[in-house]
Amino acid sequence: MIFKRLLRRSIFSLLAGCLPIAMASAAEAYPIDCAILLCLPGGFPASGECSAARAEVIRRITPWPVEPPLQIWNCPMGGSSGVSSIPSDLPAEVRAYRDGIEVWLVSKSSYNTSDGREVSASAMRQFYDDAGSFQNQSVSVSLVPGWVEGQAREHTGNTLAGDRGSFRAVLMRYHDYRGNRQSCLDRLLIIYHAPSSLARVAARPH
Repeated sequence: MIFKRLLRRSIFSLLAGCLPIAMASAAEAYPIDCAILLCLPGGFPASGECSAARAEVIRRITPWPVEPPLQIWNCPMGGSSGVSSIPSDLPAEVRAYRDGIEVWLVSKSSYNTSDGREVSASAMRQFYDDAGSFQNQSVSVSLVPGWVEGQAREHTGNTLAGDRGSFRAVLMRYHDYRGNRQSCLDRLLIIYHAPSSLARVAARPH
């Protein structure tokens, strides 16, 4: 409850600070990335601002191709517009939240052929590098982390290994406001697409 009150106060303070910039450009009528930055550490708690922020993150990471989920250059801080380049003087806390974001795109297709079962699987990791650029890294299926395989199994009933099952999945992991980077306090935002269904799972402790 205390976090939610502080969050709401922080959002409105930040939005108020952005008001002159927002009025100067219709395209920046609402600095959604400021709300994403403030709502993400708390797991997008229930509020109008955080619901809009979460919806925007989902829009950005689905479907392929994926946009950077947090576009910090669109959140003016310290009186700077921040819209032309990646800021290099971010506070340590902001940098930690940004760098804690990790998106995985995994897919698998299996089917019968005249020669037997055919299986195609792929995995890509997306992350922010030290300079704040959002990078793509192709990863061998055999090197996909256990938490990614575990979430794919839990929500699709299949894994990247084996010769059965077809699915596409987007998984986003990020850290909470406590600053603890242990996996038990990481948060997951999971969106997966199976051949016949689309499911969205709320952010929750992992």
